[in-house]
Amino acid sequence: MKNKVVQCVTELKDIFKDNQVILAGGFGLSGSPLTVIDLMAETDVKGLHIVSNNLGDHGIGLHKLFIQGQIEKAIGSFFTMNREAVVAWSEGKLEIDLIPQGTLAEALRCGGAGIGGFYTKTAVGTELAKGKEEREIDGERYIFEKAIKGDVAIIRAKTADRLGNLTYHTTARNFNPMMATAASVVIAEVDEILEVGELDPEVIVTPHVYVDYIVQTKYTKVGESYVKA
Repeated sequence: MKNKVVQCVTELKDIFKDNQVILAGGFGLSGSPLTVIDLMAETDVKGLHIVSNNLGDHGIGLHKLFIQGQIEKAIGSFFTMNREAVVAWSEGKLEIDLIPQGTLAEALRCGGAGIGGFYTKTAVGTELAKGKEEREIDGERYIFEKAIKGDVAIIRAKTADRLGNLTYHTTARNFNPMMATAASVVIAEVDEILEVGELDPEVIVTPHVYVDYIVQTKYTKVGESYVKA
C-alpha cells in the first residue's frame, strides 16, 4: 500500500488552485492545520471559499489567508472573533455564509455520506432561513440545508500511520473527521507518524482510505499559544 507521508510540505503547493472550496478543520486554533495553511499563504492562490468554524486568530491560521486577500467567501459559524472579517463583510469585500455549528457538522457529514442535504428546525424563522426551502413535518417547521463538499480538505490529527489511519486529541478532533470524508483530496497534518501496525485499530477514527497525504506539523502548543519550530 502507498506510503502517504510527505517529506516537505512544499511538495503539496500545486494541489491548491484559484477558486477552490477548502474544508479547514479547527475550532479557534485547536485542531487547525497551521503548517498546511502557512504553505497556502506562500502561494498566490485566490478566490478561495473556506469552510471552517472561524478564520484563525490574529495573524495565525486562516487569518493569514484573509489578510492577504486570498479568501473570497467564508462559510462557518463563529466569525465574531474575526472582527476584520466582519468589517470586510459589511463593506462588501468578503462573502459570509453563517451556519450554526451543529448544522455545519451535519452538512459536512452528509457531504461525505453521499446525502444531498437534510431538514432541521435550527434557524427556522430567523434571517438564516431566508431563501431556503421550508416544510412542515409532523406539525413542526423545518428548513432544508444542502450538504457541503470540498475540493480539498486540510485537517489536523494527533497521530497517523504511514497509510493514513488517523487518531485525534480530545476536542482538537472537532470538524476534522467529517471533513476527511467530504473532499476530493485530503491532507492530514499530524503530531506523530507511526509505522503500519503500531496503531491500535480500536483508536482509529479516520480510516486511511480517506487520506491522500500526511504532513508532520511544525507547530507545538506552549501554554495557550501555538509556536512554530
